[in-house]
Amino acid sequence: MSRFNVKKVAVLGAGVMGAQIAAHLVNVKVPVVLFDLAAKEGPKNGIVTRAIDGLKKLKPAPLGVPEDAALIGQANYDDDLELLRGCDLVIEAIAERMDWKTDLYHKIAPFIAPHAIVASNTSGLSITKLSEALPEAMRARFCGIHFFNPPRYMHLLELIDTPTTAPEVLDQLEAFATSGLGKGVVRAHDTPNFIANRVGIAGMLGTMKEAENFGLTYDVVDDLTGKKLGRASSGTFRTADVVGLDTMAHVVKTLQDHLTLESDPFYESYGTPAVLQKLLDLKQLGQKSKAGFYKKVGRDVLRFDLESEDYVPGGQKADEVYGRMLKRPAAERLRLLRGAEGPQGQFLWAILRNGFHYAAVHLGTIADNARDVDQAMRWGFGMQQGPFELWQEAGWLDVAKMVQEDIDAGKALSKAPLPDWVFSGPVAEAGGVHTAEGSWSASAQKFVARRAL
Repeated sequence: MSRFNVKKVAVLGAGVMGAQIAAHLVNVKVPVVLFDLAAKEGPKNGIVTRAIDGLKKLKPAPLGVPEDAALIGQANYDDDLELLRGCDLVIEAIAERMDWKTDLYHKIAPFIAPHAIVASNTSGLSITKLSEALPEAMRARFCGIHFFNPPRYMHLLELIDTPTTAPEVLDQLEAFATSGLGKGVVRAHDTPNFIANRVGIAGMLGTMKEAENFGLTYDVVDDLTGKKLGRASSGTFRTADVVGLDTMAHVVKTLQDHLTLESDPFYESYGTPAVLQKLLDLKQLGQKSKAGFYKKVGRDVLRFDLESEDYVPGGQKADEVYGRMLKRPAAERLRLLRGAEGPQGQFLWAILRNGFHYAAVHLGTIADNARDVDQAMRWGFGMQQGPFELWQEAGWLDVAKMVQEDIDAGKALSKAPLPDWVFSGPVAEAGGVHTAEGSWSASAQKFVARRAL
């Protein structure tokens, strides 16, 4: 296979995400041209010009050298589609509207070079359905390429194929993304929200539900689910504020709209939490609006109280005993949490149990193998260990039995049992999903080695 040489990239859509992808390409010295609609007033490329100017104001900075903004080429769909003929990779990053994306594909298709790869940066729309808008001859060179925000800093990149994507296209794109863009690549199946957002957002919803079940405040939950748990220091609710509550709600809506109880046994846990809905109604969208689950007033950080619909003093910390528990070896840690009498310990066991349960049930449909799930959660959500890694370290069958007992007792988010492969066959015999031979593929029912590029 000849090397895929990316001499120039086109990014379609000069919104916050598209502009930042263009900025990251400039950072790694890849020539890029940024497209958007022609402005109705003033210079035709006005929309793109304003987006590029805006890069200099964003924090964290999308550009390593602010002056490099001048290296981003500017174009519009009315006058400049001929420029696409000189691009080896075309990344579509417009708004999450299927009709807008397919209309754009119809417009650009005649100008795409015969060798070029076309990819959509959609965060959750069906890649297969998007591909149907392209000429049949071009579908082999189309796939999903999901950057995490902000693209310069987030290591994870998900690649998603369709039934018609040529295998070498993903190999070529992965080689470019890892060696050229410095990304950690996982390959996701074409299911709603792919891997990281599917598992991560379902986990955040489950954490919010368990926090309510055990009567814990947001600041205590964040203290428990941050560094103490081996996760991002922002914990759960502060992470939601940083991401943006409207962005989180959009990802949740993708789960609600594209899944059912028949297709996903966890569907009932995807309801929008009452507190999230209230904050959305109040236009308190998190860090971008300076208020969400938290609000900073002077030097004080207040937390939202749903009952009063106002902000109250925050800063509560978790009981120190649970911090000590979380430093114990994995097997002892999980046994201690499961047997804890206090609500904070019971809460911690519940969210870990729910994470193991969810990952096992969905492994066969969302990912090629367990490695890709663990890496997606490490690189996309700041976890020190993915769910399968922790489960295996703590003792595969011992943890599996504890999880299944809770499912049978009605304590879990879903009544779905753990898959049969958890308890018998190669995984049980190997003591987990990760072996020297490779990681477990639930869809192929075998251990698979990391693909050679």
